[in-house]
Amino acid sequence: MTSHEVQRLRIVFAKRGSLVYISHLDLMRAWERALRRAGLPVAHTQGFNPRPRLLFAAALALGCSGRAEQLDLYLEQRIDLRSAASALLAQLPAGLDISSITEMDLTLPNLPAQVVAAEYRVTVEPAIQPAEFQQRIAALLGSTTLPRRRERPDGVRSYDLRPLVQELRFAGQEHGLQVLSTRLQADGQATGRPDELMAELGMARQVRSIERVRIVLKEEA
Repeated sequence: MTSHEVQRLRIVFAKRGSLVYISHLDLMRAWERALRRAGLPVAHTQGFNPRPRLLFAAALALGCSGRAEQLDLYLEQRIDLRSAASALLAQLPAGLDISSITEMDLTLPNLPAQVVAAEYRVTVEPAIQPAEFQQRIAALLGSTTLPRRRERPDGVRSYDLRPLVQELRFAGQEHGLQVLSTRLQADGQATGRPDELMAELGMARQVRSIERVRIVLKEEA
């Protein structure tokens, strides 16, 4: 149960700089501190340990930056969107930048349940020629299955990476680095990870940066 909710705001923000090395839990705490200091009328869950009602679209892996991350914030009193943006911008740490705040219908499904995929931009050191890079991409896309093993707290799990790769292309070169663009499944059934994709391409050690550039929702797919 939650306190009375009268407004739902969708915040699109970037996570950059040194903040790429904080965990998702630490990111949540940073937002909670900013909301508290901004004095926004945030709705809270009820029970022994009430928590602010904010839901992130999807956790971002440690070490990855995010260009257009999303969270939904629930309020128990209505507030002007410009006032909310101004109050939050004054309290957010460096590396968290708001790009938009939009009011959403309270009856829509929870934000995490709307996520179906994520798009990434990966830069790698030019250890191989572009033609060979493209050949590796073509071979991966031409595979019917890509069995992999993922370590989890409860043990090692085997899975097939291939159906999780929806799009993959060599996007050229920039500032002496090679750029790869990919779209991976990310929903309640399975989530593709760009670091494991790069390992499958034999380029894990050459990765310089991974940026999630877009979170794809059902109505946008």
